[in-house]
Parts: sequence; structure tokens; C-alpha cells
Amino acid sequence: MRLDVLIVDDEEGIRRSLTRILREDGYSVQTASSGEDALTILSNNGTNLDIVICDLIMPGIDGIRTIEEINRTHQGITKIILTGYGTLESSMKAIEAGIDGFITKPFQNKELKWKIKEYYVKRRMRQFVAPDIFNKLLDEPAHLEPKISPVTILFTDIRGFTRLTSTMPPEELASLLNKYYFQPMSDIVSRHSGIVDKYIGDSVMALFGAPVHYEKDEENAVKCAIEMIETMEGSKKAFRMGIGISTGYVVTGIFGSISKKEYTALGMPVNIAARLQKLAAHGEILISDETLRRLNGSTSFTKMGSFSPFPSSPPVVYYKWMR
Repeated sequence: MRLDVLIVDDEEGIRRSLTRILREDGYSVQTASSGEDALTILSNNGTNLDIVICDLIMPGIDGIRTIEEINRTHQGITKIILTGYGTLESSMKAIEAGIDGFITKPFQNKELKWKIKEYYVKRRMRQFVAPDIFNKLLDEPAHLEPKISPVTILFTDIRGFTRLTSTMPPEELASLLNKYYFQPMSDIVSRHSGIVDKYIGDSVMALFGAPVHYEKDEENAVKCAIEMIETMEGSKKAFRMGIGISTGYVVTGIFGSISKKEYTALGMPVNIAARLQKLAAHGEILISDETLRRLNGSTSFTKMGSFSPFPSSPPVVYYKWMR
């Protein structure tokens, strides 16, 4: 996997050694001999950088201050401290500064390469990936690279959410959503080998088949949706919820700006899943014809109708889950 790395260290020998090791694995490497030089490079070319490896003890701006300055404008970059002084005090300061991990000098080449991959993947995926998917990404980080692949997309949405926001104090609403909606729904996604792509207002967008593909992604998505509906209906604080699911080829990868990037999916199947979610009534699961075709009759659905995502596009036939 090709990643762009900036090495910041006042020792030329360390810079040369790290550059050689990382280029052997296909990394694109830049170097800086001081924190000041590193910040100049970031201001000119920060958009393309994925990882910064920064020495802790340097003349002028030290590693902690350098990381703090990077965080002000480039929060999405993976930040690793390189140190031979692994004291508790410096570790705590580094953690507070927002680093993703430590590499201790002297280092073994194999361990160095593994830690860089681990910290990078954790930075990108730790917020929304099930442990088994995360472990696969550690073994093969190339899963995060942009590609076109078949993915099943699931959208949930709360019915009557606007009314809730106007009748409930903000702190109470936030607590209610987090405890009885976002957290349990996200847990269910993970149990069925999916990932939470993002939260959009009161919607949850989940992916099955990206970044890691499984043989039964469509079936996993449908089983996930059924468990979501049943869990919500059995909850003491039940929300009225509808779900839409679509399957097809999409572009997946890490997209965004300097300050915020995210792994997501782009393409018509995403739009179709979002549209189906809007059509779904409370307690309903609507799926596209492509999703149904791949289920092999494992769950009962009935034909409901069709719609055209855009005026010039062919109609999409959709089906409703039969309890």
C-alpha cells in the first residue's frame, strides 16, 4: 500500500535509516531535520501526507509541540512519536498532544514496519470497525485503497425525529440517542460483519463488503436489519425506525479534506439505499431487486413497487420484508 510519510528527526542517520526501510515497502518518504522544517512542509504539501513520524527530543520545536501544531490543521494525519526516552511523563504529554503511537529507538525493521501499519489502520478505522475486520486490515492495509467493488449499503432512519428535537432538551435527546439508538445499532452492525460508515443526523449508514468482503454480505445486511428492528421494538425507549438496503458496485476509499477524511462508499447503490430508507414505514425493511437476487431466498420478501433514482435512469424494483 502506497502511503506518504514525513520523517522528522534532527539525526541524519535516523532519517536515512527510516527512509531506506520505508521505501523498501513502497512508502513515499519526505524528511525534515527540525519541527520548524516539518511545519513548513505540511503548510505546503500537507494534503498528501498520511503519516508523520516525529522524534520526541529535538532542538527548537520539540516533538510534542510539533505534533500539537500539526493537529491544529491536519488532524487526520497519523502521528507517531519516535523516542529513546520512554518516560511516563513524556508519554502522557504525547498522548495529550494527540499522537497515535510510539516507536522506541533502537528499533527492529520488522517491528517498525508493523507498528506503522498498525497505527495507521487504527487511526483510520478504530471508531467503526469490528475486531475481526480490523485484524484483516492490519494484515492487508491495501483494503483501504480506492477501488470499485460490490457492496451492500444499509440506511436506518428515525421516524418523527424532527418532533423529538422540538420537544426534548438537547442534553436529554443526546443521551437518549446515544444509549438507545446509535450504540445498540452500531453494535448490531459489528456483530454482522459490517462497518458503520457514518452517522447522518438521525440516520446510520453501514457497509457490508467493504473494506473487507465476505461471501454473504447481503445476507449479513438483511439479518442485521432484522435484528435492528426487533431490538428497537423490544427497547424501553423504542424509536420508530425504517431501513433501506441496496447492493451494487460502488467506489470505496478514503475521501475528504485536509482537516477531515473518512472511509466511505460512493455510487448509485448508496443513493438507492438512502431512497429506500425514506420510503420505508416504521418497522419496515425495504431492499433493492439486486439485493434480493443475491439472497437466494434465505429471507421472505414481497414486491412493493419501483422508482427511478433520476429521470433518465432505469427503474429500481424494491421489496418489503415479510415478518
